[in-house]
Amino acid sequence: MGAKDFSEIEDWPGYFNAVLGKGARDTLIAALDSFEAEGFAKGFAIDLAAGEGRDTLELLARGWCVLATDNHPEAFSYLWPRVPEPLKPLLTTREVSFCDMEFPGCDLVNASFALPFCEPRHFCALWDKIVASIRPGGRFAGQFFGKRDTWASIANRTHHSLEEVERCLQGFTIEMMREEERDDPPEVRNPKHWQIFHVVARKL
Repeated sequence: MGAKDFSEIEDWPGYFNAVLGKGARDTLIAALDSFEAEGFAKGFAIDLAAGEGRDTLELLARGWCVLATDNHPEAFSYLWPRVPEPLKPLLTTREVSFCDMEFPGCDLVNASFALPFCEPRHFCALWDKIVASIRPGGRFAGQFFGKRDTWASIANRTHHSLEEVERCLQGFTIEMMREEERDDPPEVRNPKHWQIFHVVARKL
């Protein structure tokens, strides 16, 4: 089984092991590079559903303070041992669900492949908290899954049309909006159709 198969059935320890050691997501890299281009090199980030910590490690390496959250009790056992000792004071971890998450004011909310796993009934409240927490000039980086994605048929997943994503991002300048739509090759176990919006947006 690959990472996709584990995430489809929400076997998160299986997913953590499948992606362990992979680099930070492109959306996070783009957001951090934009901050640095503005002369804003270090800030405070919330890494939502941080998992095994691939993005958290990148944030810490660039000197950011990070609140990493995840609702799975094993997530941070993958993260903490890989954090260099001098950077550990920059990291706070919190085991919390999407619906119970409280967001302090921050410069960046990173939600790499996290939002689709928020139940639809909780999404609007979660998104409102994300928007309210980001300071003016701060950024959101992450992914929305489209309605043509195979997983849109799963009842507890949240999927969006392009127009709905754009409505979510009112009050932001969209710096990246890359739509990825593709089919897995037929030889892949349990192939699926993907529709993903990769987003970086700066709050006005």
